[in-house]
Amino acid sequence: MGGRQRNCEEKLITPERAAELMEKGWKRADLHVHTTCSFDVLPAKDLNPLSLYEKSLEIGMDFVTFTDHDTVEAYEILGWDREKLTPGAEMTLYDPEFAGHTLHINVFELDGEYFSELREIAEVEHDLNSFTGYLKRHRLPFVYNHPFWFEFHRQPNPSAVPKLAKLFPVLEYNMHELKQKNELTIALAERFGKGIVATTDTHTGKMGQVYTLAKGDSFREYFRNIEKGRNYIVTGDLTRELLIEEMNTWIDLIFEKSQKNRDIKNYLTGIKSLDALVKISRSTLLNYSPRLNRTAMNLFYMISNTGLPASFYIHSEKSFAREIEKDIEINNRK
Repeated sequence: MGGRQRNCEEKLITPERAAELMEKGWKRADLHVHTTCSFDVLPAKDLNPLSLYEKSLEIGMDFVTFTDHDTVEAYEILGWDREKLTPGAEMTLYDPEFAGHTLHINVFELDGEYFSELREIAEVEHDLNSFTGYLKRHRLPFVYNHPFWFEFHRQPNPSAVPKLAKLFPVLEYNMHELKQKNELTIALAERFGKGIVATTDTHTGKMGQVYTLAKGDSFREYFRNIEKGRNYIVTGDLTRELLIEEMNTWIDLIFEKSQKNRDIKNYLTGIKSLDALVKISRSTLLNYSPRLNRTAMNLFYMISNTGLPASFYIHSEKSFAREIEKDIEINNRK
């Protein structure tokens, strides 16, 4: 088993209990938030770093961080030293030898030099052990994001996840993953004595719907308490209703809020119906025909609200979660 045993289930608390703790000085943060600096966020004004920073303060986040994909551009826009702001990034690392698949790693307390050196390790060396070794030497806080997520165009390798988790101090309970996958992450954290955080991983500005509570006057002290298991999490999981709401938000962003800026970047969300929306919305005909654009938007709202796309996605993810669990059980017996 190894590591320190802890009951992570006891860390899951209600918003009401969280409110009581915050009155006693516990701090909260959503440690996985994307801005328009990420390649998979649409260019809507209310999703830019400044708008999201101001929103984070308005909703009472004690620590604010943005974890865009492989970039610290948000801090070049905001400035690196603002009230309650901790620079971070979601780093992508494909390690074909040790891991066998791509990982996403949230790293905090970054500066330009740290980021450049980490990116070189990720993009040139492709070495997870070297990457995590650098983080530990420089005492940078880091999290293994959505451990049971795999890029859909690559072969998944779930049996490798337990050995990978040993390299990380903290694992992520991700609101945009199914409960079954998050339960596997909880079990992994308990097995190896790892810390656990709850995050939104929002790409649509809905930060703070889930969060992590810990004590700490500084971000480092706050994160150190998480590493030691001295924290609580307010959680949420991907449900049919949540996915319908998320899809409708994407429809709004694609057909309305991002219409004035048609430089929508090429990206894949991993949800085929959303990817199809982006491709259709970039049509020249839709761009020059407001009536056709409105008709297309209403049609997609109607399809989304039937719940069929969401149900199909949830069903496929549940099947995949069962396959992951069986794979891990089989490998644990070996």
